[in-house]
Amino acid sequence: MEIFRSSRLRLTLTYSAMMGIFLAVLIFLVHKTMDWSMFSEQAQELSDMADGVAETQVYYSQHPNAAVDENRYYKNTNDKLFFYVFSEDGRLLNFVRASFRIESFILDLMNPEKLASGTTEVFDRPNETGRITQIMMTAKTINVEGATQIVYVGKDVTALYSGLQKATYALIFLGIVALIITAIIGHFMAGRAIIPLREAYDKQKQFAADASHELRTPLAVVMASADLLLSDPTIQEPFLREVIGDLKSEVKKMSKLVSDLLLVARSDNNAWKIKIQKLDLEKLLMQNIRMMTPLAEKKGVELYGENFQKSIFQGDEQKIKQLILILVDNAIKYTPPGGTVVLRQEKPENGHDVFSVIDSGIGIAPEDKEKIFERFYRVDKARSREMGGNGLGLSIAMEILKIHKGKIFVDSEPGKGTKFTVELRKEFSGQKNSAA
Repeated sequence: MEIFRSSRLRLTLTYSAMMGIFLAVLIFLVHKTMDWSMFSEQAQELSDMADGVAETQVYYSQHPNAAVDENRYYKNTNDKLFFYVFSEDGRLLNFVRASFRIESFILDLMNPEKLASGTTEVFDRPNETGRITQIMMTAKTINVEGATQIVYVGKDVTALYSGLQKATYALIFLGIVALIITAIIGHFMAGRAIIPLREAYDKQKQFAADASHELRTPLAVVMASADLLLSDPTIQEPFLREVIGDLKSEVKKMSKLVSDLLLVARSDNNAWKIKIQKLDLEKLLMQNIRMMTPLAEKKGVELYGENFQKSIFQGDEQKIKQLILILVDNAIKYTPPGGTVVLRQEKPENGHDVFSVIDSGIGIAPEDKEKIFERFYRVDKARSREMGGNGLGLSIAMEILKIHKGKIFVDSEPGKGTKFTVELRKEFSGQKNSAA
């Protein structure tokens, strides 16, 4: 059934969305953690290298005649590491050169405006092929016998960041796979969770159908008995006749409820009899005006039609009549005496016949618009009981529209009336349901 399919889909989507958010946050945190860990490790390596170079500069300034031990320079380096030592006036004092591919870029970075002393930064540089080269650099200011020197130490970390990027892509791919698996599992579990609800619903539906069938006969007997008592000339006591009249009125309400329940049960079981034929919308609307005018006059409501013109479409005559009847009856019920109800035939649009039911009644609050087509939902329960409503009329109207592939739109404002607009296909292409 549609309600269970949509509920299962909503549960699956909700569970998948929650898992998607969780996986996205997890991947983001893992990526940031790896990035922070890698940056910290490389920054520490550069800092150690800068300290080593600084110690070496101080040592050889104090021992100018000592033999140069290149291991003092290279002890913390590898083929990706480099350093440059500049005097305060910009003279190059010592260095381990970077690759010729990036040296010009690196030399351009070696000034306090781009890399302050004591900081570590990662710089990006696209090469000729568009690939990004990433360089991590740190600067350290030292004092050698009263003279200021600046040590720049750097490392080509392109491979490391490329590895981080690939690892992140791998995590995203695994996250997507995990999300798909989660959605499949969630859909399966949602189906399992709905099974008891569906079984209970089926039992309730079967009970409603059985009870409706069983109640129709005794209600018909009670109604016939009430009519017989009212026609009995020996019963002249006003109080007794009033009691019998009330009994007949309540039986009518009960019969209407039983009929509506039976209709709902049949629609749930796809057991409505559908007889598709060519219909004239003008004829159906005029017939409804004639039938409902006495009810409107009895309540003091003016009912009239507008823009009626011949328009042929396909549908089930009895069901379309019932649809119009429900909407007009609903409008009359919720329109106070002195108000108006208009049944208007609109101009056909996009291959649809259109009609509207417009009233000057109490209107519908925005929060109730989406609920009025639910079964047994009543905006004002107390007033609905007084008017004989059971909350099934609009839900039945919606079921009729569903089998006709039609649409209904609600435009309403509290205290300013309501407008129901119905679109019906001119060509009916749905399956014809048969009685169960």
